[in-house]
Amino acid sequence: MRGNPEIFERRLRRFQEAMRERGIEAAVIRTLSTFIYFTGTKWLRPSLFVPAEGEPTVFVVKGEAEEFRRRSWIENVVEFQRVEDLMAGIVGLIHRSGAGTVGLEFGVERDAYLLFFKLFQRLNPTVEVVDILDITYGMRMIKDDWEIENIRKAGRIAKKGMEVAEEVTAPGRSELEIAAEIVRELMLNGSEEPKVYVSTTPRAHAEPFRDLKVQENGVVTVVIGADWNHYYANMARTFVLGEPGERVRKAIEVKEKALEIALEETRVGVPVNSVERKLQSFFKENGFEDSYVAGYTHGVGLLIEELPIPTIVVPTRATKVAENMVLSVIHTPLMIPEGAIKHEDTYLVKKGGLERLT
Repeated sequence: MRGNPEIFERRLRRFQEAMRERGIEAAVIRTLSTFIYFTGTKWLRPSLFVPAEGEPTVFVVKGEAEEFRRRSWIENVVEFQRVEDLMAGIVGLIHRSGAGTVGLEFGVERDAYLLFFKLFQRLNPTVEVVDILDITYGMRMIKDDWEIENIRKAGRIAKKGMEVAEEVTAPGRSELEIAAEIVRELMLNGSEEPKVYVSTTPRAHAEPFRDLKVQENGVVTVVIGADWNHYYANMARTFVLGEPGERVRKAIEVKEKALEIALEETRVGVPVNSVERKLQSFFKENGFEDSYVAGYTHGVGLLIEELPIPTIVVPTRATKVAENMVLSVIHTPLMIPEGAIKHEDTYLVKKGGLERLT
């Protein structure tokens, strides 16, 4: 498996301790990123049962157990052929453990389906279901040395992808063509699940379209998430072609100054929303209040965007910056008619300031 098995077992034992402190007797992990966090490997349709005490159990499709054991430290692996068997296996473990309170992550990630939640409730009518997202993501927000090294490697891969982006961005090329060239470079360098967004119009999160093309004197923004051992680094750049005009030049100048403010103000112990307010005032003073999208930072790790996520999860705006957080800084774009002006890098929070990883 990738990484020392002790890393992942130690995480799971800390999780079990937190469960016991909260009176949670078992947890079912269906989100892929948290599944990776505890097992050490990516496995689609993840299903991990964690009792508050004792050993965890993983459910995989029939025929997959041998390969899964090779990639994880977990020994209890149960195979199933039908989804009914999966649900029966989970329900059986809950009943045999006598758990009356079971934790699920109330997130938006793939495989954390509302359908699963509803089915789970129907099959376990006497069980109290509680949200454990604050526990799992609270653990994940602070990175250990192994995680940081993976993100450093991902950052080097992301840089290579952005160099390709600069080479291939030209009038007449579609967003999809540009994205394809970047994805190829990222994958050839070991990124197994890269995320690439290309926008030739003002779009904050731009899945590339085949029928949108780079214009003469246009603005193109590229966002890259490159992964290494499932850990991401995130970066974004805006490419200006020809002479797009004074408004674009002004937006870029303002964006660069906003980045300086964000890097100076983002320090250990500072709440994210206090930095946000300063940036909002700065954009207002410089005439871009109506173009500014709130949310200057977000966490980076097993997801390209994870807690704190001020743009999506409003309560996380109160999160205080902590040592060994990994953050994307100046995440927010300036949305002007010519396009989205964006600059983004991944940083490691240290006591003395921020260290750039991309």
